[in-house]
Amino acid sequence: MSFNHKHLLSMNDLSESDIMTILENAVMFEEVNRRRIKKVPALRGRTVVNMFFEPSTRTRTSFELAEKRLSCDTINAGGSSSSTVKGESLGDTIMTLDAYNVDCFVVRHKYAGAAKLVTQYTDACVIDAGDGKHQHPTQALLDLYSIWRRKGTLEGLKVGIVGDIAHSRVCGSLIRGLHTVGAHVTLIAPATLLPARPDVMGADATTPFFDDVLPELDVVYMLRVQQERLENSPFPSLREYSLLYGLNKSREHLMKKDAIICHPGPINRGVELDSYMADHPERSVILDQVFGGLCVRMSVLYLLLGGAENGISA
Repeated sequence: MSFNHKHLLSMNDLSESDIMTILENAVMFEEVNRRRIKKVPALRGRTVVNMFFEPSTRTRTSFELAEKRLSCDTINAGGSSSSTVKGESLGDTIMTLDAYNVDCFVVRHKYAGAAKLVTQYTDACVIDAGDGKHQHPTQALLDLYSIWRRKGTLEGLKVGIVGDIAHSRVCGSLIRGLHTVGAHVTLIAPATLLPARPDVMGADATTPFFDDVLPELDVVYMLRVQQERLENSPFPSLREYSLLYGLNKSREHLMKKDAIICHPGPINRGVELDSYMADHPERSVILDQVFGGLCVRMSVLYLLLGGAENGISA
């Protein structure tokens, strides 16, 4: 499999062929992760540093687990455990850790461009695990993987992304990824939760009217309102927001029979999703996304760090 990239910083850097290489490779890791012994020696001897300067459950745990199941040596050195809390710059922190001859940095940071900045201080590969409101490429890849595995294709699908698009780094990556693989994207949100230039992101259309477009969608991708990033209230109340943009049991009759529901997590139940839809046994692929995230991140690490061809079966 050809994957000629040193870093994974943005979905803008990936071609359709690159994306499909990652997804097809992830299928092999599904089998690994269903074994009784879920470990392979593919990256034995490689060292990965996880630097998470923001809270994370799914991304952090799946990267750590992916690294361990590939037999990497793993170091966690972000947030309050690093000397950045003492005033050390990010660059100095990276150079200190790079002196150990590590192979990869996985970086989550509140500032856009942080992961790219890290590449200036190390020759190791760097993976952006989310930077501010900018990018989150592995989240987009696991979303594409979950949709592809359920639908069997990505090309031509109609995907509606609903909610706080303006503050979502997921959208910064996912919309570009969907566009690259030939899907059609509609952004559904009040004007106050849309970016100033949504067309630049690559979406086909925008609308504030959820019910009008819901019957056309193959995939309904729900986002939470990121209140921690809001400077003021973009709508009167969460109750009104949920009334207009929440996907609940009363809206299910508007959906296509085979439409599926995605969410990057964490879910604010009762706001963007009620429990009926979040846990729907046929429509919801939210837990599939979690499992897919582990497989996709194993695939990304394997491809970037040059895993041996026989590493999976060994």
